[in-house]
Amino acid sequence: MKIKVGLFGAGDIADLHASGIKNCSSAELVGLFDIDYQKAQQKSDNFNCRLYDSAESMLSDPAIDAVFILTPLEEHFECSIKALQAGKHVLVEKPVSSTVAEIQQIHEAADKAGKLCVPVHNYLYEDSIIRTKELIDSGKLGDIVTIYILYNIHHPETVAQRYPGVIRQILTHHSYITCFLGGPPKSAMAMSSTINDGSVEKENLAMSILELENGGLAHFQASFAADDHASDNWTFTIKVIGTKGSTRFSHADWVQNQRAIVHSHTYSAYHYSIQNTSRYFIEECLGNGKAPLSNLQDAIISQRTIEAIEQSIQTGSLQQIANLS
Repeated sequence: MKIKVGLFGAGDIADLHASGIKNCSSAELVGLFDIDYQKAQQKSDNFNCRLYDSAESMLSDPAIDAVFILTPLEEHFECSIKALQAGKHVLVEKPVSSTVAEIQQIHEAADKAGKLCVPVHNYLYEDSIIRTKELIDSGKLGDIVTIYILYNIHHPETVAQRYPGVIRQILTHHSYITCFLGGPPKSAMAMSSTINDGSVEKENLAMSILELENGGLAHFQASFAADDHASDNWTFTIKVIGTKGSTRFSHADWVQNQRAIVHSHTYSAYHYSIQNTSRYFIEECLGNGKAPLSNLQDAIISQRTIEAIEQSIQTGSLQQIANLS
């Protein structure tokens, strides 16, 4: 039997998740709901699926097995809890929620409901990152010395205003990737800034250095302020350097000239990573009973890292991540 899916939210990211569902022979996109009726109507027409008139009508539909939470960050907690209490499996976009305590409550709700709740830590479902993980675990790269994760994609101020800032919007990716490859970090030191036309108050530039459990270091950087057009650009780059070898992943290796909704180009790897996440959740987790590559406990570690980065910026001092509640 096919797994029936409902989308909670019809923003830009819904297009990629819908594509992932479409590419699963064992799944069917039944319908969606969004508080913006006009946008929801357009997306339901595009996806050829049902448009629900309320969140309650979608969550109470017995035809729905799983719900994808694709709403803004501020709504993730309430939507995830409601979906789990309605007996649905949940795939929730990152960041899972705004605080560690809220993610813990989602975790408890999933356990109580006996349903799976998985964060969209999409880069972990990219083949290059899976291969990197295998090389690290096998010892072929030796001990991790440094993990670099760099992001430079200009976002117009009108777009950046909608996001919570680069720390939560982008460094969350850096955080779960580092946890996946190098384990939970121990401490963080960070700085942030805002460089734009004056219309955005949230930070659009941030950097952080983190200490890993083995003594290695991770370097995080994210910017909405400018694109990187250098020949060996850091549009989005992940590099792992070990004592016996190194690896590299870059958005610049897969580029379409067509303009994306926000970005100046279409970076294909990002699209595929989202679609891979949707497929893995449906086919492997729900279909075959496999564990996700990243779970809510990893989301908690990621959120603790983000909170340590924010506290480091506020205090100007090194923050111990394990001691944050």
